[in-house]
Amino acid sequence: MHAEAHGEWPDDRRPEPLSDPFDPPRLHTVSDVGGRMATNTELPLADLRVVEMGQLLAGPFCGQLLGDFGAEVIKIEDPRAGDPMRQWGREKPHGMSLWWPIVARNKKSITVNLRSPDGQELVRRLLAEADVLLENFRPGTLERWGLPPETLWEINPRLVITRVSGYGQTGPYAGRAGFGSIGEAMGGIRHVTGDPDRPPARSGISLGDSLAAVFAALGTLVALHDRCRTGRGQVVDTAIYEAVLAMMESLLPEWVIAGYRRERTGAVLPNISPSNVYPTRDGESVLIAANQDSVFRRLTEVMGRAELADDERFRAHDARGRNMALIDDIIAEWSVTLSADELLDRLSTHGVPAGRIYTAEDMLTDPHFLAREAIVRMAAPGLGDVPMQNVAPRLSHSPGTVRHTGPALGEHNDEVFGKLLGLTADRAAELRAAGVI
Repeated sequence: MHAEAHGEWPDDRRPEPLSDPFDPPRLHTVSDVGGRMATNTELPLADLRVVEMGQLLAGPFCGQLLGDFGAEVIKIEDPRAGDPMRQWGREKPHGMSLWWPIVARNKKSITVNLRSPDGQELVRRLLAEADVLLENFRPGTLERWGLPPETLWEINPRLVITRVSGYGQTGPYAGRAGFGSIGEAMGGIRHVTGDPDRPPARSGISLGDSLAAVFAALGTLVALHDRCRTGRGQVVDTAIYEAVLAMMESLLPEWVIAGYRRERTGAVLPNISPSNVYPTRDGESVLIAANQDSVFRRLTEVMGRAELADDERFRAHDARGRNMALIDDIIAEWSVTLSADELLDRLSTHGVPAGRIYTAEDMLTDPHFLAREAIVRMAAPGLGDVPMQNVAPRLSHSPGTVRHTGPALGEHNDEVFGKLLGLTADRAAELRAAGVI
């Protein structure tokens, strides 16, 4: 392996450090919902060009996060079928995925057969003009296609190469197929999710893939910041199981030092009480989190049971943990006498954290969601207005935006191949006829 693969550069090829992290700045354009071309210079990542390879969720969600803040994300798809995310999802009105408009928002789509030499050459030319390569293939795939990091750095020494995989680029499991669910199991979160009398449960979303994408986005931005100092790119190696592992709090020292193995505990936090879901008169459930001493005292006051705060069984945090079941029963006997609205109003008035277990319907009508514009509606061809989550986190000076939904397959071929790479119409026609693009 060349020295570049380890982040070391021969002196005669070491790039000069740059004062501007993304020098020279480029002004990219994006199509907004109305179809006009609008400059994107005011967004914080507008001077970045990201080439997204791979499919499904972990890599593409990372691309979505970067695109939300203005990066020009050029997504490479197979010319025949595109990303499988175009067909994924339980509900497909008009035969169209409701997932694709979100995960591919703010992106451009081009089609390239990555298994063909001509397609690989197109990718090399494109990466010469890029800041970031984002891929989530099984380790070794880029290398088989003649696109290993050391070769790409010969073309573009400043390229950041973000690689997302199940187990990482090294280690005995690196070559294994690894989906998000397997990363969740290996990283530890499946073992502690669900009820204690049942097998491990799934969280209800693709948590492993999404966590890996968030860490990949973080690593990409860290590597770009480091490029300000060194003038060179590097590999960002994101493993799904390690992204999950990073969220596992004190799981490891609890086992090694205290001899305690975390298990499934359902809706409660072990030894943290009260913090549970409680019934209401109208059949709804309300989550109440009053485990801090002062908050618990306020809860007992709103319950009309102020004496509980001085009861030896409940006075201190540890005592409440030992008597969790008993205190949950007492709270439930009180909460079920009130409607959800009445319960939440009383708890809010007394400064006790509580909330409904929201569904999509709740989110769309909740006044706080509406006031903060947490959900936006974007026009998607064939689907009309599609509601989707807005950009997070919020920046006070240069917030991200959702500018358009997922593009049609190959929608930006002419723009990228013709205007950016200078491919003639005749050559593009030849490559199209050969199934390369």
